[in-house]
Amino acid sequence: MWPTRFESCRQVRAFPSYRGQRNFSGWYWAATSAELVGYESWVELSHLMRLDAEPEVVGVVSQPFRLSWRYGGGRRRIRHTPDYFVRRQDGRAVVLDVRPDELVEAEDAAKFAATAVACARVGWGFERVGVIGPVLAANLRWLSGYRHPRVRCEPVAECLRTVFAQPQGLLAGARTVGDPIAVLPVLFHLVWRRELVVDLASERLSAATVVRPAPAATGEVGSGAGTSTAAVAG
Repeated sequence: MWPTRFESCRQVRAFPSYRGQRNFSGWYWAATSAELVGYESWVELSHLMRLDAEPEVVGVVSQPFRLSWRYGGGRRRIRHTPDYFVRRQDGRAVVLDVRPDELVEAEDAAKFAATAVACARVGWGFERVGVIGPVLAANLRWLSGYRHPRVRCEPVAECLRTVFAQPQGLLAGARTVGDPIAVLPVLFHLVWRRELVVDLASERLSAATVVRPAPAATGEVGSGAGTSTAAVAG
């Protein structure tokens, strides 16, 4: 299976839907791949947005494969389907399981540990991530509304990159370029794409948010995001 591009595969199981269901599932259109990616909770949706906004991510698929192994001397079969398979620009692969810390039971922890071992054997990374910080989640949700390429207007984008070559307030810089009604959507698109950067984790986006030019090498959105990682391999 090594040559298989898991980020291009279909999910191996459907999401359940029933009366009284406590979690919310749905489909998210990822700008990274221009494909729909599934999620089974608001926590998963937040991580989907985080991954979609990371410049180094080139592909994401939900429910990418199912692992099966025997436990307790072969009497009991265990199955586990990880939540996401992520392909990065340099070719590296990371498998994600999304589960808040307080919901990780002993059996869940055992499944995550086994998945980490399986991923390490084929050279993939593995992470178990928890809840994203509320500020970052809110900012990503807002910016995701401007993720589609149709929002981009290159002449305006070029002016914005020039104006924000010197860090300054979001609204003040937008007004320098033109009518904020026309300029702000393009600005939010550039922030989503990390062509311009703001502090997404510390404070909610506002008129006074300082916008800066992107550094030569951008970091991952998850930095300072308030996520928890239980295991990393590979």
